[in-house]
Amino acid sequence: MVAGGGTAGHIEPALALADAVKRLRPDANVVALGTPRGLENQLIPARGYELELVPPVPLPRKPTMELLRLPLKVRDSVKRTREVLDRVGADVVVGFGGYVALPAYLAARGRVPIVVHEANKHAGLANKVGARFAAKVAVGVRGTPLPGAEVVGIPLRRAITTLDRAALRARARKHFGLDPQAPVLLVFGGSQGARSLNAAVSGAAHELADAGVGVLHAHGPKNTLAVREFEGRPAYVPVPYLERMDLAYAAADLVLCRSGAMTVAEVSAVGLPAVFVPLPHGNGEQELNARPAVEAGAALLVEDAQLSPAKVAELVVPLVTDAERLGKMSAAAVGLGHREADEVLARMVLEQAGSHANAGGNEAGGP
Repeated sequence: MVAGGGTAGHIEPALALADAVKRLRPDANVVALGTPRGLENQLIPARGYELELVPPVPLPRKPTMELLRLPLKVRDSVKRTREVLDRVGADVVVGFGGYVALPAYLAARGRVPIVVHEANKHAGLANKVGARFAAKVAVGVRGTPLPGAEVVGIPLRRAITTLDRAALRARARKHFGLDPQAPVLLVFGGSQGARSLNAAVSGAAHELADAGVGVLHAHGPKNTLAVREFEGRPAYVPVPYLERMDLAYAAADLVLCRSGAMTVAEVSAVGLPAVFVPLPHGNGEQELNARPAVEAGAALLVEDAQLSPAKVAELVVPLVTDAERLGKMSAAAVGLGHREADEVLARMVLEQAGSHANAGGNEAGGP
């Protein structure tokens, strides 16, 4: 059973693990645990996996009346989760954090082995709790302060880990209407876009065009972006959303983007040099996500407040036109290890499932 509902950052690693488990053990049965209101209701059934729903346990960040009701919510959700565990005959529970992970850990404790995966440098509360009694703890990056943590990387979907950017380059550029030969900058700020990225890069359109650089810019479905065309120069292509991220990665020589954990892992896995601009909110998590790639020489980091058209012209234009430097950054990105994370974690999970099944934990036998 995989528990990673709520956001794509929790769900996608869970699905990547599920796919890897099925590749290694086609006879394995994978069931996903979710809540009625999360993205998992769209993403998980579409990938062909059974989804079991339990009440969510949102953890309030501040003392409120909701905090007083939390014990009752936890008890109800744990009870429902135990019913699911018994019904599906689970041999192992793998949690990725989020609303559904905490009840999964508490329901599985003392019944079946628990494997915790934390993608971020700063672990969430659910994973901090689960790690205390987990059989195995896996993390995406070094330095995540969880007991007994093993660094495995972040599980990614196969379309990303097997992407051959060079082989797809011509097709990808034709798909987006980009110049087949010019250096290409890819820009995106998450599924909803990012206004600071939009303003900075579009504001440097003249400098990018003068340098012979094409741009593929996903500005977000709620934003608009009008960019002047420069005759005889590589195209600047604005789009609301990128449905084919694999082709976007293949078309690009450099990416300028936010640094969510999944974004950093995907960009690194495909060997794409990056300029990361962390989201300036929260606990500094996105900057921590970017640090390993920056320290490895695979990426640069620019603070959101420092990003401007002048900064793009000064930093990004010379970089995207420097093929030798981009080649070195690409090699460093691949070396960060996310390409193999799905199968490394899958083997860890199957080992725990097999131990439980062999001990008689599942009368049906086998994971």
